Amino acid sequence: MALATIILAAGKGTRMKSDLPKVLHPVAHSPMVHHVMAAAQTLNADRRILVTGHKAELVSDAGRDFDPECDVVHQAQQLGTGHAVDQARAALAGYDGNVLVLYGDNPLFRPETLAALVAKLDEVDVAILGFDAQDPARYGRLVMDGDQLMEIVEFKDATEKQRAITLCNSGVMAASAKTMFSMLEKLENKNASGEYYLTDVVAHARAAGLTATAVICPQAETLGVDNRPALAQAEQLFQDRKRTEMLESGVSIQAPDTVHFAFDTVVEPGATIEQFVVFGPGAHVASNATVRAFSHVENAKIGAGAVVGPYARLRPGTDIGPDAKVGNFVEIKSAHLAEGAKVNHLSYVGDASIGARANIGAGTITCNYDGVFKHRTTVGADAFIGSNTMLVAPVSVGDNAMTASGSVITSDVPAAALGVARGKQINKPGFAKKLMDRLRAAKAAGKKGH
Repeated sequence: MALATIILAAGKGTRMKSDLPKVLHPVAHSPMVHHVMAAAQTLNADRRILVTGHKAELVSDAGRDFDPECDVVHQAQQLGTGHAVDQARAALAGYDGNVLVLYGDNPLFRPETLAALVAKLDEVDVAILGFDAQDPARYGRLVMDGDQLMEIVEFKDATEKQRAITLCNSGVMAASAKTMFSMLEKLENKNASGEYYLTDVVAHARAAGLTATAVICPQAETLGVDNRPALAQAEQLFQDRKRTEMLESGVSIQAPDTVHFAFDTVVEPGATIEQFVVFGPGAHVASNATVRAFSHVENAKIGAGAVVGPYARLRPGTDIGPDAKVGNFVEIKSAHLAEGAKVNHLSYVGDASIGARANIGAGTITCNYDGVFKHRTTVGADAFIGSNTMLVAPVSVGDNAMTASGSVITSDVPAAALGVARGKQINKPGFAKKLMDRLRAAKAAGKKGH
């Protein structure tokens, strides 16, 4: 059956103590709502709805950045979760399919968990995602009779007997659109919070002779982020999961707890990641590549067999070709290194194309910025750039060409030519000794003066 997802993202999140809407706070360098939308996308939902409220424009823009085809509806007043879901009624008018309700501040649900919940609708009318809690605290309780869910009771409204139940409500619910919206019409706000609870759908469904049940998942998946400690916990849980996934896929990680991944990091099987590597968004590491210790990679590609680091920084737009090498204290930005190229030591290569097997000497800088505009540098195949060369863009060095160490190259160097651009050295015999004797004498005189 067709599926629509409704993601609730209207809350302000006052306990985050931030002007940023709660669902836009990042986990693994990506807004929490993107994590939820990504999990929902795996279900191939034909309709995807985002419910906004606080700072709706920011949330809407973030949602459409991730999924341009999602529908955005607005909850002007936050009157409870049931009221929030009901804002999607008009957008789904006449829709004949199932509905899955998710929350924009729950970034850790696995796609397979959500798929199992939706599949349960083949057996019952309403399915709830629940979890067994070691400390149920203030979670809503699932009141079961065998495998049948009788009702969901919010903690504020629960009796002492109900509060003893450890099976808790995650808030995630699935039902047919017809069932969902017909039950929402029955909701009242006669409760301790004065809100329209989505959870009351279950009791109304049971009263109407419909069936309901719960699908159980690990508690860690259900984490809702509403304060900074919970955000840090979500980050830790995501990183632990991502590290395990990488290891199980065939990636070697020498010290997993020290490596931090972004939401969209791709590392192919056979690659090696050393200690204290940080991946920003958009990183892709090909098979058999090695990222050595203390490197930072963001919006960059590392080709098969390439070696990066230690202490390297790959900035956005970087493309490291197969078997290329980027060494210690090297920064690459918006540059392409072709197969087998080397930038081994203490260099900055920005806005550049480096040819196959070219060797960039220590201390080389591509001077790509004139204070207003960026300019590109091109280095040909098999070229050799001498140590401490300044390549003042726009400039090109041809295939098999060389630059002399210490040169400031402001004009193109033709193929196979040697470019030399430095002042002539002059030696003054005995001058160094005379100068040092004079300085030492001045220092001694100064001390006596005190």
